[in-house]
Amino acid sequence: MKRSILTNREKEIFKLLVQNKSTKDIANILKISEKTVRNHISNTIQKLGVTGRTGAIIELVRLNEIII
Repeated sequence: MKRSILTNREKEIFKLLVQNKSTKDIANILKISEKTVRNHISNTIQKLGVTGRTGAIIELVRLNEIII
């Protein structure tokens, strides 16, 4: 089994993003702050070397990290 480049939390957040959840929605669902959600998104974008959330989602789908 290949190792994910994302943490479980990062994966959880992007799964919610592709369900069209807002940062605030995700924070409420996961019971974490909006700043923490934004930090996880930012860390993922940096790891992938992409620009923005959409670029991250496209790359994560391409890498089979998330399924939409």
